[in-house]
Amino acid sequence: MRDETTLRDLFTEELQDILHGERQLVKALPKMAKAATSPELREALQNHLAETEEHVSRLEQAFELIDETVKTKVCAGLQGIIEEGSDVIKEHDKSPALDAAIIAGGQRAEHYEIAVYGTLMAWARALGHDDVAALLSDTLEEEKAADEKLTELAEAGINQAAQSSQSGEDEEAEEGETDEEDEEMAAAGSSASKGRSRSSSTSNSRGQAQRARGRSQRS
Repeated sequence: MRDETTLRDLFTEELQDILHGERQLVKALPKMAKAATSPELREALQNHLAETEEHVSRLEQAFELIDETVKTKVCAGLQGIIEEGSDVIKEHDKSPALDAAIIAGGQRAEHYEIAVYGTLMAWARALGHDDVAALLSDTLEEEKAADEKLTELAEAGINQAAQSSQSGEDEEAEEGETDEEDEEMAAAGSSASKGRSRSSSTSNSRGQAQRARGRSQRS
């Protein structure tokens, strides 16, 4: 018979889960930074990469503090967020709009981590591991700061730049449609002009023929 699941079991499994997620983010953040066009966004992502590497170290230390072997289990939540972000980068060219999408993906990850670390801190305290709770508290504050930084960048101009870029594309598309319409109207006008010219020519030829027959009869 399987033993009843304990809070320590859940705590250990959650540590394994988020350790896997943080290690995946260490691989994903450089790709996000490379895809960004905003220098400020690129710098923010690079700075958070250094923090994320420290988050991994803290989690490994947490395992030691609770006398557990450092190991991971697949973090389906962060893995899905990272995969979605990777797909967006692959499917779209570099642009202000892509910067906005990178921020959105980054904040999804941050919100997930904020929830996880908040839970881990509460469980650590309940289990009497105040030292682990204090360790994870630093990570939680850095995740919150990273989320706030992304919001700041979005509101400081990246979202507006993405909108302006879209407006410019719409205007170009409208100009292209107008040019096509002008060309079609010009072509139609040319055809009508040619038609009138042919009709006039035919009418003149008929008139000349009738006058010639009239002179022949009078003779």
